[in-house]
Parts: sequence; structure tokens; C-alpha cells
Amino acid sequence: MNYVANSEVPLFVQIASKIEENIFLGIYEDNTQIPSTTELSVGYKINPATVLKGMNLLVENSIIYKKRGIGMFVCEGAREIIREKRLKSFNQSYIVPLVAEAKKLSFSNEEIINMIIEEEKKWN
Repeated sequence: MNYVANSEVPLFVQIASKIEENIFLGIYEDNTQIPSTTELSVGYKINPATVLKGMNLLVENSIIYKKRGIGMFVCEGAREIIREKRLKSFNQSYIVPLVAEAKKLSFSNEEIINMIIEEEKKWN
């Protein structure tokens, strides 16, 4: 993981985001154990309390759960929870501003769709 110590994003949030990303990509599957707080803190050379704070954020959001004395595991359905969160974020970050600007420019829905289709073709 590439964390940025002087980023505006707190380290514990960066840790939580990296674990979330790995779950979303299928690196950690439902009901499988994720690396321990110690493993992550040693690997990234950060305080274990910071890692734990990031993990607790994921516990609060039903992404991971703790098995006492064993470790942290991925919750059943975590990938779908993350997907829904990302869809909401995508909508707020991209779709809402896109539609707002398109309305200002008097674009029709068809024009917007055609622009997206044309841009997508460039990626294939």
C-alpha cells in the first residue's frame, strides 16, 4: 500500500480504504481472514493503533468483523456493501455535476449519452 503521511486523508482512513479496495477486488473474500493489525503496522511502518482505528471503521460499516482471539474477517456480502457505497459516491462525484453542467449547456439526454458512448469507445 502506498500511504501518504502528509495527505489530508488521515492514515486510518487510508488503511480502511486499502482494505476495502482489496475486498472489492476479491483479494480478501467473504469470511476470510485479513492481515492482522500487527502485520499491517509492521508492513507499512505505522502505529498499530492507527491500523486498528482503520479496521474499527470497517467494523462499524459491516465490512469486517472480529473473531475474538483469532483476528479480523471479511463480512458476508462486504463486496456488495462496498459496491453500493461506491455507486453513491460515483453518483455524487460525477453524475450530479455532469447533469448540472449539461443542463446549463442545454444538452439533451441523448447528447449526454452519445458523448459518454463516444468517450467509452476510446477505452476499447
